[in-house]
Amino acid sequence: MVKGLLTSVSGGGVMPGVKVSDLTFAGVPVRVYEPPAGGEGHLRRGLMYFHGGGWKFGSAKTGAYDSTSRTLSDELNAVVVSVEYRLYPEVHFPMPYLDCLAAAKHFLSREVLAKYAIDPERVAVSGDSAGGNLAAAVAQEISTDESMSEKFSVQALVYPVLQALDFNTPSYLQNENIPLLYRPVMVRFWLQYLGVDLSLQPQFLANNHSSLQHFTPELRARLDWTVLLSPKYRKNYKQLIVEKGLEGLSKEVPGLLDVRASPLLAEPEVLAKCPRAYIVTCEYDVLRDDGLMYARRLQDAGVSVTNDHYEDGFHGCFSFISWLEFDVGKRAVRGYINWLQNNL
Repeated sequence: MVKGLLTSVSGGGVMPGVKVSDLTFAGVPVRVYEPPAGGEGHLRRGLMYFHGGGWKFGSAKTGAYDSTSRTLSDELNAVVVSVEYRLYPEVHFPMPYLDCLAAAKHFLSREVLAKYAIDPERVAVSGDSAGGNLAAAVAQEISTDESMSEKFSVQALVYPVLQALDFNTPSYLQNENIPLLYRPVMVRFWLQYLGVDLSLQPQFLANNHSSLQHFTPELRARLDWTVLLSPKYRKNYKQLIVEKGLEGLSKEVPGLLDVRASPLLAEPEVLAKCPRAYIVTCEYDVLRDDGLMYARRLQDAGVSVTNDHYEDGFHGCFSFISWLEFDVGKRAVRGYINWLQNNL
């Protein structure tokens, strides 16, 4: 998401009554937003947010992230925890994921929920773009962790990035030159996140990293857009299948097949345990099909999913809600808040 947007989505600057604290959860820096105190004995909602920025940019403390967190806290009567996970080039995968997971487990502890008067049945995990990737991965892990007594009740993913094996989906091809997220830029973010030699970018753009010898038909089916997308989104694009590509890459870069990096690759049994989902997708976004395929796979696993698709939306529009504003950005944020109001 874009940095530097300073006012809140409801038109104000600072939300009156929202208390903001910079703390650490399990050693991970977080910014906590607490709503104005309600009546005694009234529990609040909880929401953990992971910002976007290609695992390289962004901060919970600036721009649209800060203002939206204040609005969420105020309108939802929610304790919002926005996580400052470590970024490239300081770290690669899996460190950002592990930071987010550690913060999430701390947040879901009975002691912390009680401290902030949060209802354990009304805690969400959310994020946009790369943050949506982290939110989906953390939701999967916690949903299947039998040691966790409290779990997230919903996940809200805003144009999430969910797989690194097919950079030739219809949306990647349709929107490869559409701002704000160009196809080569997204591939570069992935290479940096996974610690891959950046000189291999052309090979990844050609899908030579995901040839048939690298993974099984069962795994490929989990991101087969010819099955998972409706004809409306498949259009007339042809699936690019590489018979033989880069040798040994899956061993050199194990993150390629790691569900913690690519949540779309999760087994159906894992998806079936995941919380109810809200997924925002945008027509003019290379990541459109990642979100649509994940929505379909969650639904196929029996999870309740709401997919708000914006035909006039573009990647990053969630941030364009103040001085440089787009109507679609305002509608997307309002739809997101309304869904949480009704489902969390």
